[in-house]
Amino acid sequence: MTDMTQDIDLQQVKKALKKEQNRILMQQVLANRSLVIGFVIIALLVLVAVFGPLFLTYDPNQMDVVNRLKGPSAAHWMGTDNLGRDVLSRIVYGAQISIGVGFAVAVISSFLGLIVGIYSSYYKWLDHVLMRVADGIMAFPGLLLALALMAALGGRVSNVVIAVSIVATPYIARVVRSEALALKEQTFVEATRALGASNTRIIWLHIAPNTLSSLIVQATFIFAEAIIIEAALSFLGAGVPPPAPSWGNILSDGKTYIFKAWWMTFFPGMTIVLAIIGLNLFGDGLRDLLDPHSSRGKK
Repeated sequence: MTDMTQDIDLQQVKKALKKEQNRILMQQVLANRSLVIGFVIIALLVLVAVFGPLFLTYDPNQMDVVNRLKGPSAAHWMGTDNLGRDVLSRIVYGAQISIGVGFAVAVISSFLGLIVGIYSSYYKWLDHVLMRVADGIMAFPGLLLALALMAALGGRVSNVVIAVSIVATPYIARVVRSEALALKEQTFVEATRALGASNTRIIWLHIAPNTLSSLIVQATFIFAEAIIIEAALSFLGAGVPPPAPSWGNILSDGKTYIFKAWWMTFFPGMTIVLAIIGLNLFGDGLRDLLDPHSSRGKK
């Protein structure tokens, strides 16, 4: 009976400790204003992209030439464009493409960057090859390289994801590699190697999990960068092909009428700014939360 009582007491202590850890973590999250504000902005944009179309009156590609270039009104909250299409509907549907491209790029580049960075840090001969390729990609301005890739691949949403992922992967790989190089020399890795663990086991069970915090933070910034590059490509006519709405396409349509119909550029432009601010705030907040040694975290 005594052993059973001790086991029950130990389980209660563990539950109490877990509950206290969760409470402290929640306090830290709520005290991190950048993280909370960024999360709220991102969540609102995602909700608008997912559920917004259910409440819209107009199709994003529905033309009404009679009501072209009409300013914001009760019928069209953000006005109409040069073809009479509802700007609000196009922005909401464009959010699905722009946010979807950004998210896909963040996921794909994070996965590829993790593989490249981990193996580069562990095998010196592979490091010389992969990092020189990464340096070559990073030597080109991101937008210029994405433009060149889109010219070769063609204007499709999937090709935008591929092109921007190629541009973003080296930056993720660099972050993961620097983190993994430090972890590789840690005592727990040396002990695992001494016990006879294989290189694959060491890499994926002991090194890779400890790089995830830096990887996730970097992925949020890549998310924001991908939205900017996608908008720039679409604005230049090399991204998402019209009439499919994306924030860059909407801006491109409005550039000719910027003085006559300011709403065609103002509203999509502010949406892009809001998305980038939200992602950057969220990334800064995550960095402060996950890295207590950061300069911001010490303040």
